[in-house]
Amino acid sequence: MSGRFAGQVVFITGASSGIGRAAAVKIGDAGGEVVLVARTRGKLEEVAADIRRAGGVAHVHPCDLSDLEDIDRMADEVLEQRGRVDILVNNAGRSIRRSIALSYDRFHDFERTMQLNYFGPVRLILRVLPGMRERRSGHVVNISSVSVQTGPPRFAAYMASKAALDAFSDSVNPEVAADGVQFTTIYMPLVRTPMIAPTKIYDAFPTITPDEAADLVCEAIRAKPKTINTRLGTFGEVAYALAPKAVDQILHTAYKVFPDSAAAKGQKDEKERASVEQIAMANLMKGVHW
Repeated sequence: MSGRFAGQVVFITGASSGIGRAAAVKIGDAGGEVVLVARTRGKLEEVAADIRRAGGVAHVHPCDLSDLEDIDRMADEVLEQRGRVDILVNNAGRSIRRSIALSYDRFHDFERTMQLNYFGPVRLILRVLPGMRERRSGHVVNISSVSVQTGPPRFAAYMASKAALDAFSDSVNPEVAADGVQFTTIYMPLVRTPMIAPTKIYDAFPTITPDEAADLVCEAIRAKPKTINTRLGTFGEVAYALAPKAVDQILHTAYKVFPDSAAAKGQKDEKERASVEQIAMANLMKGVHW
């Protein structure tokens, strides 16, 4: 990876922790000029300091990515100060694990998730895409989820927002391909980040680390494939195409095996732990959000 991203301005959202932070450090080490975006300036400054100590280049641009006007402000600031964006990594996101039975009076869950996971990235893409097409070079990397491919219950809000961005990218990509712009979607498996911490049963589930997830981001930028998948995600898509009713039955079983967490019910339960049955199923279908 050494020098692989030299001279490239790489814009990463959600760069203050988790996957975004790990990817930013790796890209900075590989010579990329990293634009760090998240809500909290202090955390971004810490990431930038790590990159600079290793000899990399990093810039901090705080932004509330759920606020479309703030996105416009920040995007204008980045383009004015950095001149361009060569690679956009839409990593920031919100996940909600809650059954539909607990969501009847929580329409705001769907609004907030769509705002951050779909409208925010689309707003950013619309701001940087004209420059990419004009230069006839650019790459947009979207962090999606294996859940879009496998359809686990209790993730209606999250899956819908990720699937919307996937569909947007699939439609736009043929329009801009001749201009040297490529879209890549990473169907990320379960990653050990603060986002999954409220669901205590995940403490016992197999996950990949933020560092391993960042490797997938770097590979996406290096190779520019249409998608990056896991074998289980691909299997989920094929199985649903061939036998949708059978897959629904399996997922209904999972719905009964993995109940709503205390957090989803607005409660706290320090004794909440995964059962043997839950751990077995999680290991059988490693990486799926249950």
